[in-house]
Amino acid sequence: MRPWTALGVLATALLMTVLDGSIVTVAMPAIQADLGFTPTGLSWVVNAYLIAFGALLLLAGRLGDLLGRKRMFLAGTGVFTAASLLAGVAASPAVLIAARFLQGVGSAMASAVSLGILVTLFTEPRERAKAIAVFSFTGAAGASIGQVAGGLLTDALSWNWIFFINLPIGVAALLLAVPALPADRPAEAGGRADAIGAVLVTSGLTAGIYAVVTIGEYGAGSARTLGLGALALVLLAGFLVRQATAAQPLMPLRILRSRAVAGANLVQMLMVAALFSFQILVALYLQKVLGYGAAETGLAMLPAAVVIGVVSLGLSARLIGRFGERNVLLTGLVLLVGVLALLARVPVRASYAVDLLPVMLLAAGFGLALPALTGLAMSGAREADAGLASGLFNTTQQIGMALGVAVLSTLAASRTESLAAAGRPAAEALTGGYHLAFAVGAGLLVAAFAVAFTLLRKPKREKPVGRPSQVSVTV
Repeated sequence: MRPWTALGVLATALLMTVLDGSIVTVAMPAIQADLGFTPTGLSWVVNAYLIAFGALLLLAGRLGDLLGRKRMFLAGTGVFTAASLLAGVAASPAVLIAARFLQGVGSAMASAVSLGILVTLFTEPRERAKAIAVFSFTGAAGASIGQVAGGLLTDALSWNWIFFINLPIGVAALLLAVPALPADRPAEAGGRADAIGAVLVTSGLTAGIYAVVTIGEYGAGSARTLGLGALALVLLAGFLVRQATAAQPLMPLRILRSRAVAGANLVQMLMVAALFSFQILVALYLQKVLGYGAAETGLAMLPAAVVIGVVSLGLSARLIGRFGERNVLLTGLVLLVGVLALLARVPVRASYAVDLLPVMLLAAGFGLALPALTGLAMSGAREADAGLASGLFNTTQQIGMALGVAVLSTLAASRTESLAAAGRPAAEALTGGYHLAFAVGAGLLVAAFAVAFTLLRKPKREKPVGRPSQVSVTV
């Protein structure tokens, strides 16, 4: 039972970080009113977390391989929990933004190695599929649950409690993690982190994510955005050159020779970018167009969490075992295309039962796609690179999220402004903006399907790339 106890610890820590992300989106108006944020400043409650989280995942994953994944997980969970306390007591915008940055640091440290720990605990394919299904459900459904919890906590108590709720969860995860997680040894004896590579990738990802998340403020074609984007590309190109020549690279490029690893990460980036429009823009549509409150919005999206949970926990592992990860992934992507295609036609005066409930039920596709995608992303990496593969998978997820935030929200806002300028009523203009974002999101999912169909042709698990692992794991 010890591996399953360890899985419970990993899933609990993941739930805490996912809940935190979605809870914050619901509580933003209350935070702005209480702390006096400007509209531009308020975006940094999300951006500070995204930048720290996305920029540090790859580094944290490799450090977990070199220094010990359990050690990295415990340190990250501790940092996240302490930062949550600081965020809860914040009395000024500056303190809250600093706390959110620290939360991103802690979340990156813990999240980057979680999948790496999981795949070393569950080596038998059927058991691993079940474990990944549980882990994926926690991430997928946790976002919807967070919106419900955020609305209820904000309405019943105050926005501070969306951060205080992390304290008992974090402490419990730490206490259980010490005996439950395997006492792993460093993957490479005497291994050291590539300091130059670490600086290049962290600064490159920071510049890139910063450029993306501030597109709404400065514009996609501004000198600032283009300059930061160019800087990010130069730094990341330098990182790849460094990894090809370094004696002990931070990210051994052998990991990208696996079609499963490379293809799954590309599919995830496209899928997550598209589904930002579901998680965030649907909530905005419910509140700004249909007039729902915070708690009502969370409850309206609860069926999505339920069907994702049922499919992830009850069906995905069995379907993957019978039909293969690739086929299950493709099926999930088809259902998700249906979600955004329906949303692209949702009316201004929508009926929840007729227009929105079918959308929530089709979200079951995420419960199929994510476990299959996770299994594919981890299947091509050797055990010694499990932390790196986990960090890479989480990094592409955050890059996809940042791109979705920037591109789809900018498109929606631009379309809304043009419709309002043409004399359309506010609700109709907003709905038109959301329609465009949903349609573009559907296109991204079609692209994800094409990549999965083309690159992930082998339904069977690829052999890990590289030499056999020398990692010793005590369970």
